[in-house]
Amino acid sequence: MELPERLASMLAGDEGLTRQKAARLVVDLAKTAGSDGFVNVDHSHVSGVSVITGGHGLRRFLADLAGDGTVVIPTTLNSAGCDKRKMEEMDIDYPDFLEQQFEIIMAYESLGLDSTLSCTPYDRGVEGENGIASWAESNAVAFSNSWTDLVTNRESGLSALATALTGYAPRWGLHLSQNRVPNIVVDVECELSSLADWSILGDWIGKQVRPGWNVPYGPMPFIRGLPKYISFASKKALTAAAANYGCPMLWAEGHTTTPDLSGNEETLNFTENDLSSRYEELAPKGQVDLIVIGCPQASLEEIRITASAVRSHSEMGLKIPNNRLWVFTSGHNYELAEADGSIAILEEAGAVILRDTCPEVTPYNRKHYNHLMTNSLKAEHYLTSGLNKMPTSVGTIQDCIAHAFDPDLVTGEVTALQPKAQPQHASSKTHQTGECSINGSGLDSQEDWVVEGRAMVTDVAITYLGYVNRDSGVIEETGHPLDGKAIGDTILIYPKGSGSTVAPYVLMGLIYTGKGPKAIVNRDVCSLTLPACSLLNLPYSHGFETDPCLAVNDGDLIRISKNSGDVVLEILQRAGE
Repeated sequence: MELPERLASMLAGDEGLTRQKAARLVVDLAKTAGSDGFVNVDHSHVSGVSVITGGHGLRRFLADLAGDGTVVIPTTLNSAGCDKRKMEEMDIDYPDFLEQQFEIIMAYESLGLDSTLSCTPYDRGVEGENGIASWAESNAVAFSNSWTDLVTNRESGLSALATALTGYAPRWGLHLSQNRVPNIVVDVECELSSLADWSILGDWIGKQVRPGWNVPYGPMPFIRGLPKYISFASKKALTAAAANYGCPMLWAEGHTTTPDLSGNEETLNFTENDLSSRYEELAPKGQVDLIVIGCPQASLEEIRITASAVRSHSEMGLKIPNNRLWVFTSGHNYELAEADGSIAILEEAGAVILRDTCPEVTPYNRKHYNHLMTNSLKAEHYLTSGLNKMPTSVGTIQDCIAHAFDPDLVTGEVTALQPKAQPQHASSKTHQTGECSINGSGLDSQEDWVVEGRAMVTDVAITYLGYVNRDSGVIEETGHPLDGKAIGDTILIYPKGSGSTVAPYVLMGLIYTGKGPKAIVNRDVCSLTLPACSLLNLPYSHGFETDPCLAVNDGDLIRISKNSGDVVLEILQRAGE
């Protein structure tokens, strides 16, 4: 594969160490993906900003990276963990949080990034809705691929930053028209009216995906039966929730181009019972402590809907007690909502309006907040995960506002966080016996290596931001086949990473502190895992002739070795023998 002249120059170190590191990652990704070349990228959006998402892995990496290079294309930055103007209202109980947050933001700014601190770059954040992007915010990837002509793969925070520093990305995945095809057909058989309805639909689709389904780039549904008009905020709610499970794009009959169907797509039917049962499952059980609106950050439409719901109560002389309603939005949409009077309506009623941050990356003070309510399944997904581990209820904006005004609308003890019913956690593994030796590929940037150790194996994807404890390396996801096991000092084998694009920073943090694995084996090309391995030189392999997730038992003693570009995985002793 021939490299563009400037990328080759960067790889050789002619433009400094910072760009050399970035170029090495871009080339590693290209070769791993089997790319035939590179694309010039018009815009990059980098995730991994909040202290609680990137953690010490992000801070150390940025300190190591800074020095002699800045971004070469326009690059924006995802939302942070706080609004510096509202620290008293947020009451963050986290030592030195603001200091650490500004350390991260200033490090990015020193690399030339525009600290927009928005998770919705498609919502007035980026001029133009076409061209090639490299975006590392899952909801933004799904929205823009689905509803605009902007094309982006589902990048990690690291790969998007590498592209920003070089201007290049591997040509693969969704850059290629043959890969932009549906793998699921969804028939909607009920009416969708509120934004929460759309959010539930997106999340429900992702939950149906099984490990055995052929979705190499994530679930990509073609949805039929939607209403004739879909508002901007409805589109955002749908794609953001679908992105919880790695969806990089979708099609909607009558609203997007109609894709050709092969007949091999998985099929799903979303019924009124599916919708109503989810509302029943997600309804508040016990007193609600805080209501959060704006995940992803609220559009002008969402702010106006929220202000309208608030006004219906405040006009009766009521006021929201104890700052119980937080509305999260971007700086740009704040200015628009301030100009049309929506901000004044909300603040006069007692709401707290937060800029530059979003509900899922905020460290809540658990002395005051232990049960949240929202209208977003994206928020619910991450708030109840290992990131926050907080019971979270879901309702329409109108339901949320009713709870904001009346703390006693539901009383009693909060139901403890319950294990989620996750169909996609179902495993197809069976115990294997006998000898086994399979061939795969490694990273060209890594020298030859040999690693021996116990295999930790699953055929279910791993979400580092949420499933894996960032301090201990223990997988903490009830229902996952590896729940309760530590990834440290193992040869970790799994299909690919899923979920948040900030995953590499969690993995890097564990590697830095000695809590990470000895080596990683992926079945599929994984832009959420490879970057951390490439940059920190953790032995990495992929592309095996036989699925290693099924060929190797959890607990097998194995040897894995790289010789030039080839990797051999051998069983030394089967578990239990």
